[in-house]
Amino acid sequence: MSQAASVWLVLALLTAAANLPFLNERLLGLVALPQGRAKSLAWRVAELALLYGLALGAGWLIERRIGRIAPQGWEFYAVTASFFLVLAFPGFTWRYLVKHRERRTASADRR
Repeated sequence: MSQAASVWLVLALLTAAANLPFLNERLLGLVALPQGRAKSLAWRVAELALLYGLALGAGWLIERRIGRIAPQGWEFYAVTASFFLVLAFPGFTWRYLVKHRERRTASADRR
């Protein structure tokens, strides 16, 4: 895999990981909550932090496969965390800022 393809792969992975907590009601997209409950914002932020770490690990593995790993300071993590939050904005907007129509219940349809 070329370096350019690796960069695009990491960016696609970061974008998917940043939006996953906001686009579904399952923990990490896999585990359903009991009784069909909705995830709270705290769960979504925890998922976001975990997925950030997993995405960094995947990027590190890709970089290691290409060649020599560059040393990273705190600045790298501050910038990538900020970028990850920017990538999460579309999912956050969809979940919390867009008005969704309420689903009609059976009792509301009978009226």
